[in-house]
Amino acid sequence: MRKKIAVEQLRLGMHVHRFSGSWTDHPFWRNTFTLRDPKELTTVLASRVTHCWIDTAKGIDIDEWSMPAIEAPQAATEPTVQAPPVWVPRISMHDELRRTAAVLQQSKKAVVEMFGQARLGLAVNAASCAPLVDSIAASVERHGGALVSLVRLKSRDDYTYMHSVAVCALMVALARQLGMDEAETRTAGMAGLLHDLGKAAMPLEVLNKPGKLTEAEFHLIQSHPVRGHELLVQSGETSEALLDVCLHHHEKTDGSGYPHRLTGDQISLLARMSAVCDVYDAITSNRPYKAAWDPAEAVGKMTGWRRGHFDETVFKAFVKTLGIYPNGSLVRMRSGRLAVVSEQDPLSPIAPTVKVFFSTRSQMHIAPEVIDLSRPDCGDGIVGRESNREWKFTHLDELWAGAEALRVMGQGRSGRDTPQNVTWAASA
Repeated sequence: MRKKIAVEQLRLGMHVHRFSGSWTDHPFWRNTFTLRDPKELTTVLASRVTHCWIDTAKGIDIDEWSMPAIEAPQAATEPTVQAPPVWVPRISMHDELRRTAAVLQQSKKAVVEMFGQARLGLAVNAASCAPLVDSIAASVERHGGALVSLVRLKSRDDYTYMHSVAVCALMVALARQLGMDEAETRTAGMAGLLHDLGKAAMPLEVLNKPGKLTEAEFHLIQSHPVRGHELLVQSGETSEALLDVCLHHHEKTDGSGYPHRLTGDQISLLARMSAVCDVYDAITSNRPYKAAWDPAEAVGKMTGWRRGHFDETVFKAFVKTLGIYPNGSLVRMRSGRLAVVSEQDPLSPIAPTVKVFFSTRSQMHIAPEVIDLSRPDCGDGIVGRESNREWKFTHLDELWAGAEALRVMGQGRSGRDTPQNVTWAASA
């Protein structure tokens, strides 16, 4: 019999069937084994894996062992980064998707107004956005995957405004994953909302240009962090954290970023967080000059870029927040079927809930079926991601988000343009 238990309940003699943790946190080269060495038990407890499955037919059960557990050693982290809690959704994904309508409408209105004030040279009242950040944070707490996933479906015309909302939500979710307290989480969210304020000072014909930018236009766009910082200072903003993220969200750990070519720890934790959130939303959103990448494809690409671009600890936490296969990802199953990821399991990021809808063997659509891959009796699993540039399915977003959610976002039936082969300017 297989049971899911907290790693603190593990004892010598138990047979570990599978760890319910992120691939980035896995402490062993093997996944199935019997715990016999006390050092192995200590290693598990010192890791960031929170739960596992044990097989009582191959090892002892919980009730068969009464010795006290080994206490997990305290991991050395930055002062503001603590061991992350497991954020279990308080309501279903479906229910929260329906509740995001008011949040997203309110968000767009507030950001449009804020950018409009900046374009007119008026002082930007950042404090007035606090209730908006609270609403976004509340949605993330109810179900972290709903708003974060839905806001990705923004249209090209809405990108500049809804990108700020998306980065706000991603920053809140990432802050929770890193164990930040409520005040720090709200600051992270506000920083995400304001990070691109400098885009309000950019000419619209350059900002929304559908083709490749000239060298002069590219340098102009690269000035937006400095212009945003200036706008916040002129508005009387005194929060060093908000000013810093606005100025440094395009810095990279290897010093190749801008505007100040900072390296490593010279970049603040919040700025390192914003760098990851900003890039992910940018490459998974439809923009005037490029089509969106699939979420899983984006995570794969960012994994290849992470050394030199992103802080390793922050990036690993970000992947754990979204899952290896984020909601909306097109994946291939062991059974030969194709599926779209519809919801994450916070205790098992590599085993989300999916909706299968296509057979590669018959090359035909099949009746959609929802499968929770984290169930121990599940006979299927993901073998890899697929690119919709090849398949050109037009209803993926409707499959995972539902028609009602797409209407909220102002999308058509597909909710997305068919991705094309495009390039991405990492510093834009």
